[in-house]
Amino acid sequence: MPTGPSPRWTAREAVAVVTDDFTELPAPAGEPTAAAGAVPGEPLGGAAPDDEPFDDGPLGWHGYGAARQRARERTGERESVVVGTARVAGVETVLVSFEFGFLGGSLGRRTGDRLVAAYTHARERHLPVVSLIATGGSRMQEGMRALSQLQRVAAQSALNRAAGLPQLAVVRDPTTGGGWATLGAGADVVLALPGAQVGFAGSRVRPAGADPYAYSAEGQLAAGQLDAVVPPDRLRATLGGWLRLLAPGSARAAGADAASPVAAAPLPYALGAPRLPGSGWEAVCAARDERRPRAAAYLDAYFEWREEISGDRCGGTDTGVRCGFGRRDGRTVAFAAQCGTAVRPAGFRTAARLIRLADRLGIPVLTLVDTPGAANDPAAEGAGAGAAIADAFAVLASVRTPVTSLLVGEGGSGGALALAAPGRLWATPDSYFSVIAPESAAAILKRDAGAVRDTADQLRIRPQDLLDLGIIQGIVSPPVSG
Repeated sequence: MPTGPSPRWTAREAVAVVTDDFTELPAPAGEPTAAAGAVPGEPLGGAAPDDEPFDDGPLGWHGYGAARQRARERTGERESVVVGTARVAGVETVLVSFEFGFLGGSLGRRTGDRLVAAYTHARERHLPVVSLIATGGSRMQEGMRALSQLQRVAAQSALNRAAGLPQLAVVRDPTTGGGWATLGAGADVVLALPGAQVGFAGSRVRPAGADPYAYSAEGQLAAGQLDAVVPPDRLRATLGGWLRLLAPGSARAAGADAASPVAAAPLPYALGAPRLPGSGWEAVCAARDERRPRAAAYLDAYFEWREEISGDRCGGTDTGVRCGFGRRDGRTVAFAAQCGTAVRPAGFRTAARLIRLADRLGIPVLTLVDTPGAANDPAAEGAGAGAAIADAFAVLASVRTPVTSLLVGEGGSGGALALAAPGRLWATPDSYFSVIAPESAAAILKRDAGAVRDTADQLRIRPQDLLDLGIIQGIVSPPVSG
């Protein structure tokens, strides 16, 4: 359940939480600023003379100009967003911060102008965009002119994605309507403050009796729509960590030529038993041994530090698949790691989401393969297990960024193969890969239980068998001691 009230920061307070260095962008042409009239080049959000009235907008909505005037006097802002550049954890960034006190942080035409200016500046300077969101949606006093700003925002976001620039969102309280459905949910990484109201439907238009948890940051995290709920005192560090990982050039080692291809992620060392199995069944037992190192141990040993994403953005999460980005030897590597459990559709979709993002940002990927197979219960089938696996296969077959895969335990059929990069798969000594589990193979062949061991040998599932068959490129060794 929500942890309590979320801080109601002003736009400027939100900026101050994440950076000490903020410079506003020039006002878009035609927007009134501190100087009377339309004067480009003045800082956005500058105070205008009190005798400079707002008009009633494109619909001639009576009282709209007066409402904006009161909002300006109350907040000191001339619009519902403040945009500019800043350094967050040393990374130059374009910041967009919403002022909820200005007509509920709603989006109107001038809001759209400012957002377009922010995205455009990010492309010109090759910078990430961070949105600190608090909004009630589109501004009804401007009607369809306001709603159409969502299309402008979406178009700008698409241009920045095509340019390989990351977009991050911090969801404040409240974040609803079009602001959530564009800058919020459309970001590459979505963080939220505890207790924040989050959802497409605002509090006054939700169905009667609707569970408020579904419209909270915590509820959206559980539904796979957010990557993390971050306490206010951890927001700057968390956001800074993400920017250091995803900022343009983060995938290259220091001194690397920016024009050179992205190098593949280095292979991890084997952490388990170094001895190869003598039989197929011995390989199965070694891979199923509860004492064997799992994904968490490999990730801890491989990365200096890392951040994880969560959720498939389709309503699901799977704790059996860990995905994110980490720092190794001065560069960023993305990872998608199976944790030894049956993978659910949300797990495959989250991994596919991770790999697509890494591909767009030019970041190499490491996948760790370890699962008895894909979940096959009725809930998994209803959630689209086949489609999710098919999508994972398609992603690995089509990405341009190099993907390195390591089999660290069980390789159970298509559920494991879905995260194994074609032609770039290695194995640890305590692993196996099989078209089907030996027990299932024996059952299908109508063999008794005593034939399972022989069936395991016939399947040729040991690491050395996989190498002979050309399925893997090699068997990794433990690190050299001393």
